[in-house]
Amino acid sequence: MERLAEGDRPAPAVLPPPIRSVLLPVATAAALLVLALGLRYADAARPGRLDVRILAAVEGTGTRTRHLALAVDFLGEPLGAAALIAAVVAGCLLLRRPRAAVLVVTGVGAAVVATRVLKHLVGRTINGDGNLSYPSGHTAFLTALALVAVLLATGRSGLGRAAGTTLVLLAALAAGAAMGWAQIVLSAHYPTDTLGGWFTALAVVPATAWTVDRVADSARHRRSGPHPG
Repeated sequence: MERLAEGDRPAPAVLPPPIRSVLLPVATAAALLVLALGLRYADAARPGRLDVRILAAVEGTGTRTRHLALAVDFLGEPLGAAALIAAVVAGCLLLRRPRAAVLVVTGVGAAVVATRVLKHLVGRTINGDGNLSYPSGHTAFLTALALVAVLLATGRSGLGRAAGTTLVLLAALAAGAAMGWAQIVLSAHYPTDTLGGWFTALAVVPATAWTVDRVADSARHRRSGPHPG
């Protein structure tokens, strides 16, 4: 897909090699947890025990708290999400990282699509009006976007395995916790729905990044072709 200006060196991978061997197993474990939670809450229309405990902790939130939750929630709505994606894509292009820009669109898009498919497969509902709730698409979106952004930062900074993995997981945790909290406060999702959305992003983004790297590298090799001789 792309090559650096000097010579024929490959463009930087969007899934940095130092953390690839850690994030791919993490993605596999996350996918299994998404499925486990989905099976646990399939066709349910009420909170589970863990949900009840967490919901009790956020009961009675004030107006200011709800306003803050609405502001965070807006980041996952179509207008807010489009603005965030456009900003990150623009940043990738300014840094001359078109492969990363591709990951922004494909990685985040795949995470959101996965949540929509899973909602219909699991069939969990909330608020008694048939709204499908598991897993949370808002939580998956913001977590996926944070993962893509921090993967780019990790690759550019040249962090090692331990530091790079820690940074990636902390960024995912912060983004997922922020959006998950907002969804719980607004009664849009059960806590376990947000957990499922977080795991969905952790499962999808590293796998998508690995795929983007493979496709881009294969395309570069095909372009270069065999050397004459």
